[in-house]
Amino acid sequence: MSEAAANTGAAGPSPPGIVAVTMGDAAGVGPELCLELLALKEFPEHTVPLVMGNVAVLRQVADRTGRTFGAQVLDAIPERLHAPAVFDVSDTFKGTTVTPGRSQAACGAAAARFIEAAVQACRSGRCVAMVTAPISKKALNLAGIDFPGHTEMIASLTGAPDIAMLLYSEKIAVTFVTAHQSLRSVPESITLERICRVATLMNQNLRILRDGKPPRLAVLGLNPHAGEEGLFGDEDIRIVKPAVQRLQSLGLQVEGPLPPDTAFTRDALARFDGHVALYHDQGSIPFKMFAFDTGVNVTLGLEIIRTSPDHGTAYDIAWKGQARTDSFMSAYRLAARLAAARHRLPGDARTSGKRLAQNA
Repeated sequence: MSEAAANTGAAGPSPPGIVAVTMGDAAGVGPELCLELLALKEFPEHTVPLVMGNVAVLRQVADRTGRTFGAQVLDAIPERLHAPAVFDVSDTFKGTTVTPGRSQAACGAAAARFIEAAVQACRSGRCVAMVTAPISKKALNLAGIDFPGHTEMIASLTGAPDIAMLLYSEKIAVTFVTAHQSLRSVPESITLERICRVATLMNQNLRILRDGKPPRLAVLGLNPHAGEEGLFGDEDIRIVKPAVQRLQSLGLQVEGPLPPDTAFTRDALARFDGHVALYHDQGSIPFKMFAFDTGVNVTLGLEIIRTSPDHGTAYDIAWKGQARTDSFMSAYRLAARLAAARHRLPGDARTSGKRLAQNA
C-alpha cells in the first residue's frame, strides 16, 4: 500500500498531490498571495502547493509586508513533495528591479515563464492542477508576448481547440458563450454549436464537483424577455432554443432560453446548478453580486485543471500587505477538489462529459 493510500485508509492509486501555483505579475498582489499560501500548515485533499516564481521577489515582498519566508527552494520540479515549496524559475528578471504597482516588460516576461513551467509540470503528471495568480495584460504586451491573457496562453500551450470560462462559487456558477469582446459583436458570435459546446463543458465539470450527479442547467436568452416570441429579435428562436433542444437530446438536464432578468432570482438559483450566459456582463454582474470575494475562474476545455482568483493584479495595493486572499484560497481549494474528484470518480463518469462535448 502506498503512503498516500495509507493516509486515506484505502488501497489504490495515490490521491492528488502537487498543485502548481504561479506567482503572477511580480508588481501586483501575486507574491503576497503566494506568501500567504506558503505559510499555511494544512491543505485540502492531501495536496501541497509548489509556487512557480522568483525567490528574490518573494523575499523582498516578505520584508516589505512583515511576513516570514521560510519555504524550501527547489531548482527542479520533484515527483513527490511533502511541504510547501518554491520552484525558483531561473533568470526571470536578470537583475531588473521590480517596481510595485505598474506594468513592466520584465514582469510580463517572468509571468509567462511561470505559466509555462506550471503547464509543463501538469502535462508531465508531476502536478495535478495549476492555480494562477493575477497577471497584467499590458505587461505581457510590453514583453512582446502575443496573448491577451492567461486563458489564451494556456490554451495554446496545451493545444486546446475550444475553451470556455466558468465562474464558480458555492452560491452560483456561470459560464459564458462569449466573453471578452464588444457587445456589438456578440449576436454574430453566438452559434448553436458554441452554446452546445459551452453547456456540455459546464455539465462535465459541475458533474465532477457533484460527485457524478448531473447538474441542472439554465441557458439564458439573448434578447429582453428571451425575445418575446420573436418580437425583440429572432436569435432566441433561431439559435438558442434549437441549441437547448439538442442538449436535451444528448441527455443534459437543461432549460431555456430563460429571460435574463429573472434567471438569477433566489428561486432560480435554487432550481439550477449552473447558468449558461451568452455574453460577459449578462453572467458576471449577477455572479459578482453573489460571490465577489469568493468567486473562482475555471478554464474549461483544457486537458489540465486550471483555476484562478476572480480579480486582477490590484496594483494600487501591491506590496502593502492589504491584499485579500479569499478568492485566491478558494481557487486553490477548488483546484484541489477538482483533482480529488477526478481521482475518485469511475472512468465512465469522468469521460461521459467529454463524449457529450464531442457529440455537441
